[in-house]
Amino acid sequence: MKTGFIGLGHLGKAMAKRLMSEGVELIVWNRTKEKAADLGAEIAGSPSAAAAKADVVFLNLFDSAAVRAVLTEKGGLLEADCKGKIVIDTTTNHFRDVLSFHEMLRERGGSYLESPVLGSVVPAARGNLTVLVSGESSAYEKAKPLLEKIGNHIFYLEKPSLAIKMKLINNLTLGAFMAALAETVAFGEKAGIDKAQVLDILSAGAGNSLVLTAKKEKLLKEDFSTHFSCSLIYKDLHFLQDLAGSLKMPLFTGSIAKELFGMTMARGMEGLDFSAVYKVMKEY
Repeated sequence: MKTGFIGLGHLGKAMAKRLMSEGVELIVWNRTKEKAADLGAEIAGSPSAAAAKADVVFLNLFDSAAVRAVLTEKGGLLEADCKGKIVIDTTTNHFRDVLSFHEMLRERGGSYLESPVLGSVVPAARGNLTVLVSGESSAYEKAKPLLEKIGNHIFYLEKPSLAIKMKLINNLTLGAFMAALAETVAFGEKAGIDKAQVLDILSAGAGNSLVLTAKKEKLLKEDFSTHFSCSLIYKDLHFLQDLAGSLKMPLFTGSIAKELFGMTMARGMEGLDFSAVYKVMKEY
């Protein structure tokens, strides 16, 4: 049996290519067919057609609305016989929506694994993502060999919605730190320090991190081609605000970071890499 893969955006395509490089035979579907044309995989006519030929189906979509559509619209995945099948959803969903996705698959005899990933295009291409997983333990054990092809760190949080909540919490650090790095570099330049030198000093000091390592060249060259978009981090931080509300907790740095990324969207930069928040900081 082939493995299904639905959603071939920047990250999804990198993950699909990684699976194929590891010998996994894919059948893929994407709403925009052209994005699948150069992959060299069989292209399904619908999500249900992909699911019919696969025991396991990966999803990598923009948000929960897109996941719900792929599951339930005409030709959706749930039109296929789902008995015994596993859906591995790597989308960063809303923590409330995943509960209904678990139930939908369960009612049809299948299993849903919420499996959001930490990392973007480059680590995905190398199989170096961190994968967070919630769902039935039996499904997790069956899916684990596939998850190990895309991730070098896998954390199993069994209870539904915990994996998504942890992804949102992780992105509190990611978003706030990216915004802080962007502001720091802009400050250094305003103070008359060469940008390359600012970045080198940050790398040797308090700024040293996976985030700076990943985004140093983008900040230096102002090449904001997309690995992880401004619109995605804005969406994730909005979901995080909902989580904070449900926990009756304040959200300080996360809310500030969300509004900063909102400024990138107001400037038409939503499709650029989220390191483009530097361009907002540089204006002042």
